[in-house]
Amino acid sequence: MKLVLLSGGSGKRLWPLSNDARSKQFLKVLENEDGELVSMVERVWGQIEASGLGESSYIATSSAQIEMMRLQIGGKAPLIIEPDRRDTYPAIVLAASYLYSCEGAALEDTIAILPVDPYVDIQFFEAIKHLDQVLDESEAELALIGVAPTYPSAKYGYIIPAQGQQPGADYYTVDHFREKPTEVQAVQLLAQGALWNCGVFAFKLGHLIGIMEQNGYPVQYQELVKQYHLLPKISFDYEVVEKTAHIVVVPYAGYWKDLGTWNTLTEEMKQQQIGKGTISPDCVNTHLINEIDIPVSVIGLSDIVVAVSPDGILVADKSASPRIKDYIDYGLGPMFEERQWGWVRILDDQVYEDGRCVATKRVCVKDQRNPGYRMHLFREEVWTIVRGEGEFIQNGNYMKVKAGNVLHIPMKILHSIRAIGDLEMIVVQSGLQHESNRIMEIYQTWDEITDNCMKT
Repeated sequence: MKLVLLSGGSGKRLWPLSNDARSKQFLKVLENEDGELVSMVERVWGQIEASGLGESSYIATSSAQIEMMRLQIGGKAPLIIEPDRRDTYPAIVLAASYLYSCEGAALEDTIAILPVDPYVDIQFFEAIKHLDQVLDESEAELALIGVAPTYPSAKYGYIIPAQGQQPGADYYTVDHFREKPTEVQAVQLLAQGALWNCGVFAFKLGHLIGIMEQNGYPVQYQELVKQYHLLPKISFDYEVVEKTAHIVVVPYAGYWKDLGTWNTLTEEMKQQQIGKGTISPDCVNTHLINEIDIPVSVIGLSDIVVAVSPDGILVADKSASPRIKDYIDYGLGPMFEERQWGWVRILDDQVYEDGRCVATKRVCVKDQRNPGYRMHLFREEVWTIVRGEGEFIQNGNYMKVKAGNVLHIPMKILHSIRAIGDLEMIVVQSGLQHESNRIMEIYQTWDEITDNCMKT
């Protein structure tokens, strides 16, 4: 069996902590067994390894999430990179072509697909392993996992098994699906033995390769990447699942939860407060998550979430928090981004009447790490080092730098810096607004840079 985790998302549902550069699965707000804050993806990957599935698991993600994924789980999982975001159907098709043409997976191999961020207990992954056997026994084209509902929810889709099947069976034949009913309708569905659709399914690789060939898609990964922009933007559920004749579902009675909104996420947070601030004792079921250095006080308010980041401030009743996507279209890019080598926080971003744009950033480069050897094609920069020391290379010229040094980096000049201890600097970047900022990078590691670029 091969396991593919889908990592996507635009970051809107948990704004302002999540954004296009840091989707919800990367937020470190959950606790592990040692009391350390971990993200959803770190938690799930730990469960996958503990279940013995680590060696056969892959993560399908967009190019925008590569750095965050590497930062949080290192090189443990092979990444299948989508050239751009196009929904779950093209992502899964791309993953199938990668497994087939790059990893040598056989057509009879079982491929299991699941989201990268389910909140489950470890037994859930035993149910995933069981999908392989279920496909063989049932000879179905698809095998799904359906969660036994704990209440009539209007938030989830439902899988309705065919009537007249033996109760307590290992798996059931699926009759049809129902997307997000009303609560009254959900009560009726539960009476029919309906299960929550948790987005987990499995198929034989040959089944999807056959669909690809029928649609005229190349099965070779490199060729499909070139044509990826031509694939329809549609979910796998609509394009494949709902058109499949023989589907079975494995019922799962263990713990499962979708932490997709602030009200569901805070239910699983062990800490009422993360970051600077105060919550008064008369606040009940109130959470504060603060990522900036300014303290926030919450007094006399219950059942709310207060989330603060460089991207903005959210104050919401928890029951209303799913409506956040209707109110955050501010047209702003991410004001805070984590990188493999450190982090970047935008302090100010201005466009002037003459067309010049100036962005002021606070940048941290972590100890012994470095950005790639790169040049800005349409921006110049001035770096003022405010903390720490490091090694700086510009157009092959090497120098030691420390707090107080000011470095000028013109456009189209290759440069990089390696921190000796954590290093912080203020970066002022300027150029013309109509010339979008483009970066060309030729090396990533410091060894590559020093071996190939230093003048002797």
